Amino acid sequence: MKAVLFDLDDTLFDHTTSAANAVRSWVPTVGATFTEDLIDRWFEIERVNFDGWLAGRLTHQGQRRGRLLEFLPLLGVPVPSTDAELDEVFAGYLEHYRLRWAAFPDARPALEVARGNGWRIGVLTNGSTAQQNAKLAAIGLADLVDVVSTSEGLGVSKPAAEAYNLTCEALGVEPADTLMIGDNFELDVLGARAAGLTAEHLDRTAGIGLAQLVRRTS
Repeated sequence: MKAVLFDLDDTLFDHTTSAANAVRSWVPTVGATFTEDLIDRWFEIERVNFDGWLAGRLTHQGQRRGRLLEFLPLLGVPVPSTDAELDEVFAGYLEHYRLRWAAFPDARPALEVARGNGWRIGVLTNGSTAQQNAKLAAIGLADLVDVVSTSEGLGVSKPAAEAYNLTCEALGVEPADTLMIGDNFELDVLGARAAGLTAEHLDRTAGIGLAQLVRRTS
């Protein structure tokens, strides 16, 4: 191996915990009562609208507005009538989300193992360029990453082969010499393997951490 690509959300960056805690603290600020069932609904709505953005049916800001259009009625909160008002409400959620950004404890050790192997390090993420780079900086990992590729910047998203191949090209390595690690089996494993990379599935429920996955492929 000469390089490793990491997914970002729920691989290096604990998106699920960060977002869930943000919803818990944000919901009361819009005049609603928080209940735990709202967490599942938030993520269901997020997934559908985010996939709409990846498919080109929505703009990035449009998928944020779409999430509020579905979620606010669940709270019994009046839905703003203009995009500007929707954006203002979503900015409130984002403030709570950013305050809770955190890396998984094993994220930096995994990157350090990869760096110790002499590997180039990339992050390949289906997300917006500005936000994903901001996450890496905020959680203290940006200094160990050589290339950050986003679906927004590439113009293509995982699991399209071009996403992996273009990232390998940016790192100066061949797909056959590259390992991909991520939590999403379809996007980070099957897609990567179809593009000619080696891939490992990060399943935290199995008790295997990022650093272990890097070491066993070294």
